[in-house]
Amino acid sequence: MKRVSQREIANLLGVNVSTVSRALRGLEGVSSELRQQVLALAKEKGYRPNPFAVSLRYDTTRTIGVIVPDISFNHFAHIVKRIEAEARKEGYMCIITDSDDKYENEKNCLELLINMHVEGIIICPSQETNDFSHIQRLKKVHIPVVLFDRDADIDISSVVINDADSAHQATKTLIDGGAKRIAFLGGPNRIKQTAERKHGYIEALRESNLPINKDLVKCSYISYNSGLTDTLELLDLPEPPDAIIVTHGLLVGSAMKAIDSRGLRIPEDVALIGYMSDWVSDVMSPRMSFIKQNQREMGTKAFKLLFDQLNGDTCVQHVIVKARLELRDSTR
Repeated sequence: MKRVSQREIANLLGVNVSTVSRALRGLEGVSSELRQQVLALAKEKGYRPNPFAVSLRYDTTRTIGVIVPDISFNHFAHIVKRIEAEARKEGYMCIITDSDDKYENEKNCLELLINMHVEGIIICPSQETNDFSHIQRLKKVHIPVVLFDRDADIDISSVVINDADSAHQATKTLIDGGAKRIAFLGGPNRIKQTAERKHGYIEALRESNLPINKDLVKCSYISYNSGLTDTLELLDLPEPPDAIIVTHGLLVGSAMKAIDSRGLRIPEDVALIGYMSDWVSDVMSPRMSFIKQNQREMGTKAFKLLFDQLNGDTCVQHVIVKARLELRDSTR
């Protein structure tokens, strides 16, 4: 069924389009009788305002853009769900785009959202991104922008967890459980998130007077296959690790598969702590000890930062959401 327009209503009633527009918006200059005729016909024909026409008229779309590395990954999906819920409360609609964790896709997503005249953008940078000029350009053209989950050393507001502290706590917990050779399995070093978590891991080793062995640190592209390869290399070392901190949920499955393929047991032979969701931990065998990231709070605060900018706040804020360690069956 074709959407009826104001022009078609005007033609049916034999009046000007401007008269129909005024009647529908409740403005003066239209008789009560004609207004009722317009409203009745609009209801009969199923008329609905064209949001794009309204946005052109008032220079506001009431939409925001969200760019995620992988919307199918539950961690990002939970954050986006909260962003969308908070936006809806304030009358905003979300346009969600997926960069597939690639830099060029991320730039294309950004251009798409700008061309759609979104009023602000919330973005988690891809793991390939080390040039943030495309994001910084948003500030120059007065488009509010907020980073989430992965921060960067740029003058843009952000919401992340306490990456260094959480990795420090995880490492200390493994040490307290008797681990002496703790490996670090993470994403690329160019991601600030990886650098922060690695810093917490190294500091915990130093405080416990344990050697820092570069062979036990694997920072590669975040994918199942790379995680599998890296873990197998760790396990094949002359002195393999007795524990591993896995800093991305996707890599946890890789690590578990690699350990099982070598006939080793978790946690008896290799203890594990991962960054992941609680429900994912509960369906694993053994249940994974994990850093619980508060996705709900991250999403809420990311939209709050953007909403404040939409209402004129020019302050750059870096919000840290506290994560906590949940011990399950993969640690001693």
